[in-house]
Amino acid sequence: MDGGGGPMIASVSGRVAAVSPDGAVVEVGGIGLAVQCTPGTIARLQVGESARLATTLVVREDSLTLYGFADDDERQLFELLQTANGVGPRLAQAVLAIHPPREVRRAVSTADVKALMQVPGIGKKGAERLILELRDRLGSTTTDTSLDVPAPAGLPSVTPVAPWRDQLTSALVGLGWSGKEAETAVGQLAPVADEQIAATGSVEVAVLLRRALQLLGRS
Repeated sequence: MDGGGGPMIASVSGRVAAVSPDGAVVEVGGIGLAVQCTPGTIARLQVGESARLATTLVVREDSLTLYGFADDDERQLFELLQTANGVGPRLAQAVLAIHPPREVRRAVSTADVKALMQVPGIGKKGAERLILELRDRLGSTTTDTSLDVPAPAGLPSVTPVAPWRDQLTSALVGLGWSGKEAETAVGQLAPVADEQIAATGSVEVAVLLRRALQLLGRS
């Protein structure tokens, strides 16, 4: 990470100037900061609206990359994931793009190898290594309440109460697709949402957003 024992930029707050499939630009003090985000975090953002993102700055010899998260818990998990052997920022972000923090903790604590293997870049051995190295570091799934509380002030929240169709349509329109294109993609993903509801009792909008972007030609 930054070598200083904590994030050099802990959060950013400002107007959302732009969003893309893999991040956003947030204007802070007249400067547009490019922030890499997961689909779930992007789904909460609207161009022209104010937002707060928890952030961490990853420093490399040839780059400075700012990663943004919906809350501090997600950022902390992003950093903890990177303490495992072979896990860099891109793979840690991929984990959070597929699974919310609660599910990551559950998968690690219960040794759910198959769940972790759903993440692109993690095979069976990689999943087993993550479980072995992180089981005692991530904490219990009961400590993760990020899905049960409102987002920080100023950050539009995608709550379980809102219909998933409206959430997904709003996110796609915010990314520049037309209302008709968004509705078409949402309709095609209805069976996937039904499968999620049957399996878990809820819909994971971040996963649907990723699938929608693939359908619309932006992987």
